[in-house]
Amino acid sequence: MKKPIFILLLVCMLLASGCSQKNGTDNQGQPSTEGKAKSDTSIDISDLFSSRDFEVEYDESKSHLIELHGETATSDSDAVKISGSTVTITDEGTYILSGTLKDGEIVVDTGKKDKVQLVLNNVSIHSRSSAPIYIRKSDKVFITLAEDSVNTLSNGGIFSANDENNIDAVIFPKEDLTLNGSGILTITSPAGHGIVSKDELTLTGGTYRIDSAFHGLSGNDNVCIANGEINITSGKDGIHAENDDDPSLGFVYIRSGTFNIASNGDGIASSAWMQIDGGTFYIVSGGGSAKTEKMSSGTKGTDTKDNSASTKGIKAVGNLTIIKGDFTIDAADDAFHSNASMNISGGTFQIVTGNDGFHADENLTVSSGTINIAKCYEGLEGLRVEILGGDIAMYASDDGINAAGGNDQSGFGGGHNDRFAGGRGGKSSSKGSIVISGGKLYINAAGDGMDANGTLTISGGYTVVCGPTVGDTATLDYDDSGTIKGGTFIGTGASRMAKSFSDSEQGVILVKVDNQPAGTAIALIDADGNTIIPAYVPELDFEVVILSSPDIKKGETYRITIGSTTFEVTAS
Repeated sequence: MKKPIFILLLVCMLLASGCSQKNGTDNQGQPSTEGKAKSDTSIDISDLFSSRDFEVEYDESKSHLIELHGETATSDSDAVKISGSTVTITDEGTYILSGTLKDGEIVVDTGKKDKVQLVLNNVSIHSRSSAPIYIRKSDKVFITLAEDSVNTLSNGGIFSANDENNIDAVIFPKEDLTLNGSGILTITSPAGHGIVSKDELTLTGGTYRIDSAFHGLSGNDNVCIANGEINITSGKDGIHAENDDDPSLGFVYIRSGTFNIASNGDGIASSAWMQIDGGTFYIVSGGGSAKTEKMSSGTKGTDTKDNSASTKGIKAVGNLTIIKGDFTIDAADDAFHSNASMNISGGTFQIVTGNDGFHADENLTVSSGTINIAKCYEGLEGLRVEILGGDIAMYASDDGINAAGGNDQSGFGGGHNDRFAGGRGGKSSSKGSIVISGGKLYINAAGDGMDANGTLTISGGYTVVCGPTVGDTATLDYDDSGTIKGGTFIGTGASRMAKSFSDSEQGVILVKVDNQPAGTAIALIDADGNTIIPAYVPELDFEVVILSSPDIKKGETYRITIGSTTFEVTAS
């Protein structure tokens, strides 16, 4: 069993990139059920990126030059209109920008079917009261960071209306936007968002350093990222996708990249489904678990900064799917959260959190991956929790695994609406289930080791539960039934509310002893001297021992050693 000890110090600053769902296609999501958007069980991700999203080459001889000169600019194109420090592009094509604007903006205002490529080649644009890049109208705009270029865009701290649109970001497109290339882009937005798209936001390359008062990256229809390095410091969510009109939109898809996010809100959030197929993630949300009030048994943490703010690491209102990736998360609230169902089928996870490690209102499934939760309130929580594989270790201040699901109000709520903020209502009861059929699982819990508000079933795997001897806690707690059909189970904890399995297809041993100190070894040997359970050393004091294994036969006698004492027990 694993005993993870690590320190989460998240101070690295890098990025990831790109995606684009085609208009008129809807194979990424389905309508919401009871107010919750969900993804299809099989998401066709092949349409999310177009080939042009990855195209970073351009022919300088066929491109138009725009040179910025502090207070004004010059261009070789009749399609570029210059009025003081405002540069307006009125026709499709590729435009190469270089130089500095001290207080100005680039405006794209072309035909609705026009595609425009802006190549930033060592550009510095500051706008005192608007967006340095404002895409008023086009079909789609591609912003390419030229190779070896260093580019800076910044706002002066206010956004003043200059037309009917509410401009509130350093890059503000009304249309689809793709960012690519291999250069560096630094964005400073002290009064708004970093980059916003009112349609699709796609990143497929480049290095981004974003410091924003609100969201770092935000897309109305979606945010899709592949390749690149993203560093975000944000007053709200680091990456945010939300669509109030269509529950199948507002999704996030990440293929790869390196992400370093420090957000006062959620690290990555979507109002629909989310899928992560790879990448490296360093996320501190809501100031991290250190910002959460110290938790006591039976009480979940409270966000001391703002109870209304959602401060989860990675959150989806719809289904959340993790295929692979490396995740280091320090979250004030849940590290991973879904208002629907969650599926973890790979990846490595290093987590500390002031609330749950993984929470799903409905199904929570882990089939593979290496998960270390060094600090949490509850490790895994869902209405139905199923573990098919993986290597999982957790240290919980309450239950290790809780099959309750639903809207657990004892956690955090908040945000501008309860649906997207992940607000939680009352816990469900007696309909929950915990099913373990494989994997290695180590639970160190100050509350119940496994708490099934319904049924508990173990049919495989290697499960160790280390519980305390204080409070109304139990190694196993279930409402309806607790069945073991296979696998190895080793459990210790308090004797006051101790219960064994209610049904078994293999032998089970339950022994109550005087309070034994942490570090007291436990071992089980059969009548022939064969070791059935090798020496196990609980990290907490214990008063009860529960053992089960396919090698333990009902009705047979075994010798159990606890510390320096050995005695015989009969398996039931």
